[in-house]
Amino acid sequence: MAVRAVRGAVQLERDEAGHMDERVGALLTAILERNSLVADDLISVWFTATPDLHSDFPAAAARGLGIVDVPLICAQELDIEGAMPRVIRILAHVETGLSKAGISHVYLGATGALRKDIAQ
Repeated sequence: MAVRAVRGAVQLERDEAGHMDERVGALLTAILERNSLVADDLISVWFTATPDLHSDFPAAAARGLGIVDVPLICAQELDIEGAMPRVIRILAHVETGLSKAGISHVYLGATGALRKDIAQ
């Protein structure tokens, strides 16, 4: 097994806790499914949110999915003029047999434009 990093992002339609929970949960689920991972494969997960999101901690969605024994941390993205609004990003460190090239980075909806080079 190797330690790999998996990236992903999702844009929220509005800054509401329930909506954030739903969209971040969908992103985490897609990351796990597309990489044939289970919660036990997670080492740690970083969540970042653009400065316009205030309704909840993105990590709360992971706890809602039953990911309770994995270190999670939330941080704020840089406030860059012209950046895509209402975006949650994930950087998950995982144990996997996949090669770096075999990792599926997940950018849902409009966030695919953020990293066209790795978005799948």
